[in-house]
Amino acid sequence: MRIFVTSDTHRDEYALRTAILRQPKAEVVIHLGDGEEEASLMKANFPEKMFLQVRGNCDWGSTLPTIGEITLEGKKIFYTHGHAYNVKYSLYQIVCAARERKADILLFGHTHQPLTDYEDGLYLMNPGSLHGTEGSYGIVDLTPAGIVTNLVRL
Repeated sequence: MRIFVTSDTHRDEYALRTAILRQPKAEVVIHLGDGEEEASLMKANFPEKMFLQVRGNCDWGSTLPTIGEITLEGKKIFYTHGHAYNVKYSLYQIVCAARERKADILLFGHTHQPLTDYEDGLYLMNPGSLHGTEGSYGIVDLTPAGIVTNLVRL
């Protein structure tokens, strides 16, 4: 199963649509906040895909949750925007939150800095920001052989 992961699209509907179209095999789209409007539009435009969203610090007035959890292909994913865990300063709080939830994969945004890492059984990914000329997004592949994470530049 392929999961498309994005964050911080900041009203860049074109970039989000372009990136989703470039990943036709992605069955799930996870938007990590700061882009509720365009993510909702894409959900309507791609009804065949499962869309999961959380609220970011710039999604003013949003009723979306600040965190989400889902199990796909037997792997538990914890996802959030990251601002509530102070990710611009340290990953300690958010990693602890993911471990408390016994997550296999931690997805977060907010910093606009792409990151993939593996730390003692926990995969971490920040897809960066899809907005702008240096836009990026993430791909998580859940396979029988394991988990593979990749960052992709637009």
